[in-house]
Amino acid sequence: MPAKSQAQQMAAGAALAAKRGEKKASELDGAAKSMYDSMSKEELEAMASAKQKGKPEHDANT
Repeated sequence: MPAKSQAQQMAAGAALAAKRGEKKASELDGAAKSMYDSMSKEELEAMASAKQKGKPEHDANT
């Protein structure tokens, strides 16, 4: 499932970094912490890897 906005993609990237051990999970907050707790590494990779071009900065539905 690709990210719907740049902000969502960045949060997924931060959560993925924590899952990989590149960042401390305690440093996460907001959407990134929620994603870290509820999504698998594979789901986060899919969300974080999409291209940012053409995506809004924030999802209007959230």
